Amino acid sequence: MKTRITGYLGVALILFSAACKVSKNVKLPDMQLQNTYRSAKATDSSGIAKLPFKSFFADLTLQEMIDSAIARNNDLQIAIKNIEAARLQYAQSKLGNIPSVGLALTASSSRPSDNSLNGLSLSQFLGSKHIEDYTAAANVSWEADIWSKIKSRKAAALASYLQTEEARKAVQTEVVAAVSKGYYNLLMLDAQLTIAKKNVALNDSTLRIIKLQYTAGQATSLAVQQADAQRLAAAKLIPQFEQEVFIQENALSILSGKLPENVARNKKLDDIEVATTLSAGFPSDLLSLRPDVRSAELDVDRANAEVGFSKARMYPSLTITAQGGVNAFKASNWFNLPASLFGTIAGGLTQPLFQRKELKTGYEIAKVQRERSVIQFRQQVLVAVGEVSDALVRMDKLDEQQVIARQRAKTLQVATGNASMLFKNGLANYLEVITAQSNVLQSELELASIKKAQLDATIDLYRSVGGGWR
Repeated sequence: MKTRITGYLGVALILFSAACKVSKNVKLPDMQLQNTYRSAKATDSSGIAKLPFKSFFADLTLQEMIDSAIARNNDLQIAIKNIEAARLQYAQSKLGNIPSVGLALTASSSRPSDNSLNGLSLSQFLGSKHIEDYTAAANVSWEADIWSKIKSRKAAALASYLQTEEARKAVQTEVVAAVSKGYYNLLMLDAQLTIAKKNVALNDSTLRIIKLQYTAGQATSLAVQQADAQRLAAAKLIPQFEQEVFIQENALSILSGKLPENVARNKKLDDIEVATTLSAGFPSDLLSLRPDVRSAELDVDRANAEVGFSKARMYPSLTITAQGGVNAFKASNWFNLPASLFGTIAGGLTQPLFQRKELKTGYEIAKVQRERSVIQFRQQVLVAVGEVSDALVRMDKLDEQQVIARQRAKTLQVATGNASMLFKNGLANYLEVITAQSNVLQSELELASIKKAQLDATIDLYRSVGGGWR
């Protein structure tokens, strides 16, 4: 009796040790992030990452385009469906501690050989040549979570579910950045198309004057040909920009989940102001604000849970099963209560011994994958800090380039006007006029490109600090 009581106490101790863990979680590496970015002139806590995109982008047309893209973008819709699937898996994993229940309804009939022992016994005791069996029973099975195997599965499912949410945020930040960059690219192309048309009109005027001089014998045919070539070079840009506008409109339509169509815009590139004072916040903010960094952190949590589950599979499993219902060897007595009632209960302790090293290999692979997830987290943080630093230095240096480019464009515009006036008065030759017109065309196109690059840099900063998903 004493031995039996000791055995019962041992089983009870196993049951009460359900929270025991067999694997220790690894911690996230200390990235030793500094208080400022390498290229930041100043840092404060009021970063732009927490701004909703409607607060960051003031253009109402752009806001409407982003709203449409968020609502209809197919990549975002896929990310949302991934969230729904992960949510269902997580909800299912929370039921791991609940017993599984099944219902079975069986009926069988067999006729043994008359020369068999069963056949002779059947004829002798029952006076029948058939054996019938009718059973209706409920089956219950429950596994004690001794080594936190079920808990680890639930933790892994939770991390995976949260990862899908971070993936959705990451997709939205990319969509917001792509739509805004595409919109600003359209404005730049509109501006460059206007510049090209204006330059063609200027070249037409110069070509007419040179042709009149040629007719009067004051210019050579070479002058006419070179002036015409310059006009054609500017004219060639018009269909090129129109083509790029068409393709960019198609890309924006597809981002919004629509068939290619015309994209309305109510502003010009010069109407858009470039923000010059944007705070990136602290580098440590990236750990909580950037979706890809958060996803990498959650992946470490998931890997920790998988290691715990793989290790727990190598330890004994305690399963308790019970069955109860009605059973009879005649259909007429099947539900004759209480005579047909039966019930059984059993407990089993199962220890894996030899499974061709599958469990050990699975555990070792889980540890390797956990180490990989830690490395990926470290790399993701480095990439995030680098992207913010890159965006900051681009904003700074593009500001300097824009000042120089604007001064150069103004100088060339004055030079073009002077060259045309001197040419009309016979004080400059046609080459000086053609060169001045070519230079002013390139400088004005470059100025528009730099303005667009400045806007792109602000978008990259907003995205890289974790903005755009609010």
